[in-house]
Amino acid sequence: QVQLVESGGGLVQEGGTLRLSCAASGSIFRIDAMGWHRQAPGKQRELVATFTSDGTTNYADSVKGRFAISTDAAKNTMYLQMNSLKPEDTAVYYCNADVTYDSYGGTWTGWGQGTQVTVSS
Repeated sequence: QVQLVESGGGLVQEGGTLRLSCAASGSIFRIDAMGWHRQAPGKQRELVATFTSDGTTNYADSVKGRFAISTDAAKNTMYLQMNSLKPEDTAVYYCNADVTYDSYGGTWTGWGQGTQVTVSS
């Protein structure tokens, strides 16, 4: 079993910064991919950024140049550095991960519980 726990959300003024963390724990043989998604009230969940084990990162156009994803493999933790925040970035941010949990290739995909980010104008 794998658990994902996000932290780092909060209230910030427009133009401010926040750093979100997503820590994976449990039976982890290898983390194959991790990503951040967000869901604003009344809107569908949307992709923010992804990271794969080969080092590839992808970002939504709306956050390119402002957000940066990084990982600490030793801690099984992913970060999202959010700079130049805008009110439209307000949402619940969720992390997800694709994990291989044993040497036989067993996989797990799941989500964290989410962390609220609110950007005031």
